[in-house]
Amino acid sequence: MPHIANLFTYIAVVTIFVIIPGPSVLLTIAKSISAGTRSGLMTALGIAAGDIVHTTLAILGVSAILMASALAFSIMKYIGALYLVYLGIKALLHRNDEPQLNVMTQTNGQKTFIQGFLCEVLNPKSALFFLAFLPQFVDSSVGSPHIQLAIFGLTFVALGAIATCSYALVASNLGAFLKKRSSFVKWQNKFVGILYCSLGLRLAFMSR
Repeated sequence: MPHIANLFTYIAVVTIFVIIPGPSVLLTIAKSISAGTRSGLMTALGIAAGDIVHTTLAILGVSAILMASALAFSIMKYIGALYLVYLGIKALLHRNDEPQLNVMTQTNGQKTFIQGFLCEVLNPKSALFFLAFLPQFVDSSVGSPHIQLAIFGLTFVALGAIATCSYALVASNLGAFLKKRSSFVKWQNKFVGILYCSLGLRLAFMSR
């Protein structure tokens, strides 16, 4: 078990980190506005599941490969970028008539969960974050480093899920309000598509 003071310090730092909107939050907001509360929440939970994977990889040391290998980092980065651009193009090509809007609002929860999960898992920056950030709070003198990493990782997952779900709820209410405006209904898919493509390009051009 980590030292209590160390754990509280970690929680304070992570809380500040997760409430600052990043790519995961922007993805959740876009889903919430365009497809409703359920879609936004499932996206947030998918992102949380992706963070669990990153925590596990950090504990196993697999993330170190990404930090050491430029090729592995680039492959993962471009796969993630292509996936986001694919989602963006798909949204841009989606028709904006009212019947399809209703279908979009009822997006399959499993599908949005998988989208959130893949976007987070395929983000090498997240893997490097867990590998570089979590160990700074580990104190080997008070217990197993692996157990401490697991506790810190799951704490991050929980706080991150609370933050993204909160953003999802706020954004979905905003989306419900905006959908009453015909101009937003007309342009919402273009907004979402541009956001996805922007996130994909941002990921493609980022460096380690």
